[in-house]
Amino acid sequence: MTILAPQVIGHAATAPHGQGRSCVITRRATFSSSHLYSLPELSAAENQQRFGPCSQAPGHGHNYELIVAMEGGLDANGMVLNLSDVKHAIRSQVTEQLDFRCLNTTWPEFDVEGSQQAALPTTEWLLHAIWQRLSAHLPLRSLRLFEQSTLWADYFGNDMEAFLTIRGHFAAAHRLAREELSQSENETIYGKCARPHGHGHNYLLDVTVRGQIDPRSGMVCDLAALQKLLDDEVLEPFDHTFLNKDVPFFSTCVPTAENIALHIADRLKAPIADLGASLHKIRLQESPNNAAEIYAEPAQV
Repeated sequence: MTILAPQVIGHAATAPHGQGRSCVITRRATFSSSHLYSLPELSAAENQQRFGPCSQAPGHGHNYELIVAMEGGLDANGMVLNLSDVKHAIRSQVTEQLDFRCLNTTWPEFDVEGSQQAALPTTEWLLHAIWQRLSAHLPLRSLRLFEQSTLWADYFGNDMEAFLTIRGHFAAAHRLAREELSQSENETIYGKCARPHGHGHNYLLDVTVRGQIDPRSGMVCDLAALQKLLDDEVLEPFDHTFLNKDVPFFSTCVPTAENIALHIADRLKAPIADLGASLHKIRLQESPNNAAEIYAEPAQV
């Protein structure tokens, strides 16, 4: 029996709108898992020194959020992929296997007790493992995994390279004004932000680093050291200050969001390199409506 293609009455036989054009789509999935950071070749004291409370048995848990980005041309139905197929692939290959389980005992990549080729189930290494399982089923562009709202990783399929982001917060006041200009001239440029007594913001700071995933620790850099660096260099010196008066750099530099982000990048770039990673990006959110991003290196993707 010959099956005839359905006819569209009253329309010419033309290609559907957008067919063949590239588009990126995303799918969100969640799972809850526990993990433990402890290497058998290290003593309990060494694991505690290296991984802090994350080394305490029997481990701890997170509500993970996975964002899967896929790229492809539109088909005759106006879709890159059928979302039912996407949902099934993510569920069967990832979430069903990881949800409500201890990551250390799920996939061979995390079995540090049984293999020297395994690594700890960090956010970065977990993303790498997820990519290996999904790439055979979906046209992946990137993966992002939130371990918590202040810590996430991105992976683009570039061998052992990954991006890790930590988020911090500080509250500070500032005034936008150039000393060589009159008050009226400053108000023309900066508006209300030039008022003499300043105003404040609750700043959100995202620091993204790029590096190679260590084949044993599963980390692109020492996470505890990165967090301490952020605290020491930015969050503590900036928190609850009047930036123009309390941070020497801004006594001669107008503390716009852009200038603050640039200064933070300058403060962090060399110390992050000392940790074995590269500062990739600084994102400073001044308010829900305003943010500035500074790339400390050429975009990698």
